[in-house]
Parts: sequence; structure tokens; C-alpha cells
Amino acid sequence: MSRIPPILRGSLWLGSLLALAGCAVAPAERPVVESRPGIDGAPVAAEDATQVRPTAPLLPSALFPGDAEEFIAWRCTPAQDLVAAFGEEELRLWSAHGGYRLTPAVVASGARYEQAGLSFWNRGDTALVESDHGRLECRGDIARRALTREQRPGVMFHGRGNEPGWAVSLAHDVPELDLTLDYGQRELSLPYRVTEIDNDAGRMVLASGRADTPFTLTLEARACFDDMSGEPFPARVTLELGGRQYRGCGQGIAP
Repeated sequence: MSRIPPILRGSLWLGSLLALAGCAVAPAERPVVESRPGIDGAPVAAEDATQVRPTAPLLPSALFPGDAEEFIAWRCTPAQDLVAAFGEEELRLWSAHGGYRLTPAVVASGARYEQAGLSFWNRGDTALVESDHGRLECRGDIARRALTREQRPGVMFHGRGNEPGWAVSLAHDVPELDLTLDYGQRELSLPYRVTEIDNDAGRMVLASGRADTPFTLTLEARACFDDMSGEPFPARVTLELGGRQYRGCGQGIAP
């Protein structure tokens, strides 16, 4: 197995741990400016069109792997599944309750990372996570290479789910997304608008920009595992469309 990064917390003491740890810091949101038609539906003049051209919003940084190249699933005792991404300067960690960043600390052997009252000590494919509320003993499991812009050109977030198979891709430059539904039988390209964003919590809610095709897409920085392959992801994705709810996992894709 490739080099194993660090991981976070357990089930019973996790809630208290989160209060101490805080969440990943995200860049400020870039406002979404919706385009508009001219009077009576006539086209907007070129100079006006430039001023109202829509731009894609910035996503919370907790949805991204940072400079890490892979995500690793960790199975811990007490029972808790975690996802970690080991970068050059930090450990990004996701639990069932949120995403976190830990920085390197001096240690005699192995690798140790800390944030406030949390610590992650990793040696080989095992890790010990400690806080004032207890400890987790963890073992590294499945690893997955992080998606890149080279693999998904023009995409800043990609999510997918099963039963039925579906996928969503958010464009990196404009507030538009592509949906593939029902094992590829339906494909939609739709504009969206941001209805809720919480950078600290790593949560974002999008709604349709078209009245004739309403939908809601929720992205949350949480440990997520593909329910068929078990592969780890840093985000849970929920799509509500046409009276149905689709659930899956996803990740942000940096340029």
C-alpha cells in the first residue's frame, strides 16, 4: 500500500472533538452574477453582456484534497470510518461530522499531526488518534487516487452514486452543471444558483436556475465511501430531482 497519511476521530467522543477542532478554512465565496435577457427578450448589448456574465462560485476548500495525490480510508476502533489526504504541509481529514486540517508536529518516530486538542500519530499502516475525550486505534484500508483537472477537463467538482447509477459535474468557469442519470439514459445540462454556503462547515447548497427543471444539490465535507467499491471521498453529495433523491460521493478538483 502507498504511503499512509493520518486520520481523525471516533463515534462517541467525536461530537465533542469537533467543537475543539474546528473546520477547514475556505477561501471567500466569489459572488454568482446571474445573466439576464434584454428588454422584451432582446439580446443584451455586448458591453452590457460583459458586465453581467455569470461566473462559477468558489467551493469550500474542505471539499478538496489540497496538494495530496490520494485519499485513504481508515477503519478505527471504536467503530468509525475516516478519510485522509496526506499533503506536503498538512493532513486533511474527514469524519462523519466534518473536514479538518492538522499540521506536522515533532515526534521521535513515525509522523505526528496536531490541531488544537487533537493529535494523529501514524506509523506504517496504523494510526493513533487522541484527544481529551479518548482515543481511536486505526488501520489504513482502501486508497484512491484523487481526480485531476487533466482527467476531468473544465470540471471543478465531480460526484457520483449508484442504484441507479448517476453522476454530476460542476463547470469550473460558469454556474452550470451536467447530470447523467439512470445509468446514462438521461443527460441534462442546467444552470444553478447558490442558495446556501458555509465555508467553515464545508457545506454548499445549489438550486436550479430554471423554473421548468427544479433541483437541489447539496455538497457536504464528510467522509464518504462508494457503496459498491468502498473507495474513499471527502464529500457527500445529495441530489433531489423530479421527486427522487440520489445519494453519492464526490470531490473538488483543483486547476
